[in-house]
Amino acid sequence: MKFSTLFLSVFLVSTLFSQHVNFNSQKNWSLNKKELLLGFGATQFNGDLGGGPTEGIDYSMKDIDWPSTGFKGMIGYRYRFHPSFATTTTLSYFTLKGDDKLSGEAIRRARNLNFKSGVFELQQRIEWIAFSVEKFSPTYTLPGKSKGKNKNQQYYLFTGLGAAYFNPKAEYNGIVYNLREIKTEGVSYSPITLTIPMGVGVRFGLGTSWRFGIEASYVKTFSDYIDDVSTVYADPSSFTAEHALVANPSDYSVTQSTPGNPIVFNWFGASYQRGDNKQKDAYYHLNFVITRNITYKDYGRQRSKSISKSSGKYKV
Repeated sequence: MKFSTLFLSVFLVSTLFSQHVNFNSQKNWSLNKKELLLGFGATQFNGDLGGGPTEGIDYSMKDIDWPSTGFKGMIGYRYRFHPSFATTTTLSYFTLKGDDKLSGEAIRRARNLNFKSGVFELQQRIEWIAFSVEKFSPTYTLPGKSKGKNKNQQYYLFTGLGAAYFNPKAEYNGIVYNLREIKTEGVSYSPITLTIPMGVGVRFGLGTSWRFGIEASYVKTFSDYIDDVSTVYADPSSFTAEHALVANPSDYSVTQSTPGNPIVFNWFGASYQRGDNKQKDAYYHLNFVITRNITYKDYGRQRSKSISKSSGKYKV
C-alpha cells in the first residue's frame, strides 16, 4: 500500500512538473510569453526600377526581378500576452536593389538606371495565432497506455507599423554614387519612411525551448524614392557633367527609322517621365526564424526546490 501511494505521488508530481517545463503545453502558454528571435532570408523590391518583361505592374509579384534578390538579417523580441495573440518588435537590416539592364522590357532597358540600398527597419507588429496545435504527452503514462506524441505548431497572420531608413546608391562606370546627394530629379526627399508589414507565418517546436518558422510578408512604404526614381528627368544643366550621366545614363533618345524619314523619339529628356509617382514603393520578405523561449531560466530546477520529501510523501 505504501509503495502504491509513493508510486502514485511520484507519477502525479512528475506529470505536473513535465507539463510546466514543456514548451508545447497550451495550458501553460504563460510559460512561453517571452521569446528572442533570430531571422535571415531574402528580399525583393517592387518599385520603378528593374522588374519583369512588361511595363511596371504595381504591387504584383509578376514584376519581380529575381536576379536582384537581396539578403535580410533580423533580431527581435516576442511577447505572447494571450493564447491567440502576441506582439513582436524586430530590428532588421536588408538590401534592396533594381537594375533596368535586367528587365525584359525595351524602354526600361533603354532608361538604364540602377540602384542598391541598405535598409534599417524597426517594426512593431501584432500577431494573431489563427490555428495552433500545442499538445503535450507527459513522460510518465499509466500502465497499458501508449505514450502520445508532442505537437507544437502555430499558423499566424501579422501586421503592424514600422520605420525604415534607406540610402539609394548607383554604380556608373565602376564608381558608386550617393543618389540622394546628387538630387537626380532636382528635389530633396527624406531617407526615412513609415512602413506597414502584412504577412503570414508558421512555426514548429524543436524540443522544449526552441522553435523554427517561416514567414512571408509584403511591406507597403510611404515613400516613392527608395530607388531614387519617382517623377520626371531634371534639366541636365543643373548637374555637373559627371552627375548628369549618373542621373540619366540613357542615350536620351530612341530612333525609329522609316523609309527616308527617321523619326526621333526623345523619351529621356528633361521634364519627360522618369518614374511613376502614382504608386509608392514596396518590398517582399521571405524569412527563416529561430525562436528561443526566455520566459523562465531553468524553471524545472527552480520548481524542484519546492518539492520536498516528508514522511515518505512528496509535497508540491
